Amino acid sequence: MAFESLANRLQATFDRLRGKGKVTEDDVNEMMREVRLALLEADVNFKVVKEFIAKVKERAIGQEVLKSLTPGQQVIKVVNDELTQLMGGEQSKIALASKAPTVVMMVGLQGAGKTTTTGKLAKYLQKQNRRPLLVACDIYRPAAIKQLQVLGEQLKVPVFSLGDQVSPVEIANQAIEQAKAEHNDYVLIDTAGRLHIDEKLMDELKDIRATVNPHEILLVVDAMTGQDAVNVAESFNQQLELSGVVLTKLDGDTRGGAALSVKAVTGKPIKFAGMGEKMDALEPFHPERMASRILGMGDVLTLIEKAQANVDQDKAKELERKMRKAEFTFEDFLEQMAQVRKLGPLDDLLGMLPGMNKVKGMKDLKVDEKALNRVEAIVKSMTKEEKQNPELLKTTSRKRRIAHGSGTSIQEVNRFIKQFEEMRKMMKQFTKMTDQAKKKKGKGLFGKFPFMQ
Repeated sequence: MAFESLANRLQATFDRLRGKGKVTEDDVNEMMREVRLALLEADVNFKVVKEFIAKVKERAIGQEVLKSLTPGQQVIKVVNDELTQLMGGEQSKIALASKAPTVVMMVGLQGAGKTTTTGKLAKYLQKQNRRPLLVACDIYRPAAIKQLQVLGEQLKVPVFSLGDQVSPVEIANQAIEQAKAEHNDYVLIDTAGRLHIDEKLMDELKDIRATVNPHEILLVVDAMTGQDAVNVAESFNQQLELSGVVLTKLDGDTRGGAALSVKAVTGKPIKFAGMGEKMDALEPFHPERMASRILGMGDVLTLIEKAQANVDQDKAKELERKMRKAEFTFEDFLEQMAQVRKLGPLDDLLGMLPGMNKVKGMKDLKVDEKALNRVEAIVKSMTKEEKQNPELLKTTSRKRRIAHGSGTSIQEVNRFIKQFEEMRKMMKQFTKMTDQAKKKKGKGLFGKFPFMQ
């Protein structure tokens, strides 16, 4: 999970402070030592850490904190504010030219995931009702053009290519002319990379920039390389004047050094973050939401946006009706698993819920994807009638057939069926309690429910 080790360290530090009725300057100094160590261990740039600590300390020992009613909470708020500012303050959106097409030049070293990210950006723009054109300007790396063409076919996005014998400058130039003719409103130019920064690479990129005058120059860097990513960003920015950065593999970066350093070092915002391998796993980067997640406050807005984008509202209403009447079937269960998985890795979804790390047993909870796959296999091994009518699954012969078809044991099938029945009962009880809560007035949010005694 992104920022996992940093988040754990910071949250443990703040837990000791949170409950204090009075916070002294010594308390703040001790906390700042812990925060400094946590940031350095997360591979955040040393100068960035020094400036960050100075800003937080200045505010944390001021009157707004030490004389407040909840000084511990106020210190955490200060850290949250400064973390947000460190990562850019607010979301930096992709440019939109006043006259189409908007030209976006994708640059970066080999291995950072530039071509794949270019495809992901096209997918993102499609969701915004845009018509992107992919341009294959990497004529050096074997199969780079083919890779972009395959992504284009997969996404149903046109790809402009003139092969590997025409100069990248000419390819980019002709691509823009075609975009104008075909009314594409975005042109995404996938440029060549190298294993390291060299003069030849930069000269070519400068020539493309001078010819097409891009509205955006986005650098794609691998978040997991930490300070190397920041150094690469600084070098590219000095030569090309970047407009923004895309961090790939942020979902696997447990430290977070690149995300916390790149804006401060280059002055350029992080515009997107790669949060997985799927083509729709490119997300706009929200500094305030990321800071909130690091400090264990959750990220409900992103969770809601994911749900709105991926969950079928009509099916959700029908599911609610079935839950009320205990008509929830195995078929419904399978459909709900598919809907939830569209939202992304379950570990990440849990991390977006505020205070989830405080719930007993939840902090170190890891979702066992293999166990979920086995459950899915069990349901898929049922007949259509069995999926629609759980009552049929009482005979050993049926359970044996399902176990054989799913590659599991009868014990696993029995255990799942039992859990499913318990879940159905809980669903019905919960919907009843929700209805009662709406009717009750003056008795608190939940009224007198058994689990709130």
